[in-house]
Amino acid sequence: MLTLANVDAVYGGVIQVLRSANLEVRDGQMVALLGANGAGKTTTLKAISGLLHADHGSVTVGRIVLDGQDITHADPSDIVKAGVVQVLEGRKVLEHLTVHQNLMVGAHLRRDRAAVKSDLERVCDYFPALPELLNRTAGYLSGGEMQMVLIGRAIMARPRLLILDEPSMGLAPILTQQLFDTIARIKKEEGLTVLMVEQNARAAIERCDYGYIMERGRIVLHGSRQSLEGNQDVQEFYLGMGAGDERVSYRDIKHYRRRKRWLG
Repeated sequence: MLTLANVDAVYGGVIQVLRSANLEVRDGQMVALLGANGAGKTTTLKAISGLLHADHGSVTVGRIVLDGQDITHADPSDIVKAGVVQVLEGRKVLEHLTVHQNLMVGAHLRRDRAAVKSDLERVCDYFPALPELLNRTAGYLSGGEMQMVLIGRAIMARPRLLILDEPSMGLAPILTQQLFDTIARIKKEEGLTVLMVEQNARAAIERCDYGYIMERGRIVLHGSRQSLEGNQDVQEFYLGMGAGDERVSYRDIKHYRRRKRWLG
């Protein structure tokens, strides 16, 4: 469905963030993009969604192809119309609107009113807490409630590719578990393809079909869920596991060296 081929991205014409980034998302997959802060993950998502220009960034080299069509420099609205919808990090609800109004914003390009009503009911089924919140002002919701609204709003647009940027950020462990279970259910029942950036590497890898590790703007490792779970580097640097499946604390690790093959 989606391919990034040797993509470079630059901010302000001078700060290069992505360096020959290569990534593939196949139809029906849930793909995780993992990496440390500043690795270039969010920039990758914004390059796909056409949102780099809002941050004075641009793709300078390479191609981004969706279903065989080059969308490298496409307008964000055209990318949404093509079925790509991104949930940005940071709980960006429309604070002064109600939850119901926020959800309906997701369907603003649609004209099938009966289907929109049906989709709203389905979103409320995915997130059982939403029906009681529909008339609440979105800016007064908790972080978990806001994330429900944001994902629900994206579903109202009927995406083919759902892009999630740090969906569990700031959430309690039990809410994170519930959120990922709901995302997996939505993917299955809606037939969605999902590309997700997530700091909770364990939760993301457990549910993904395929994963990529990004370091300093490059993809340094990729593979199926099983191969990532069994990779010693991933276990040590992202899953907090040492030799013999012994958990380690990053507070006790001051420095570490990545394997030479990670250095690109």
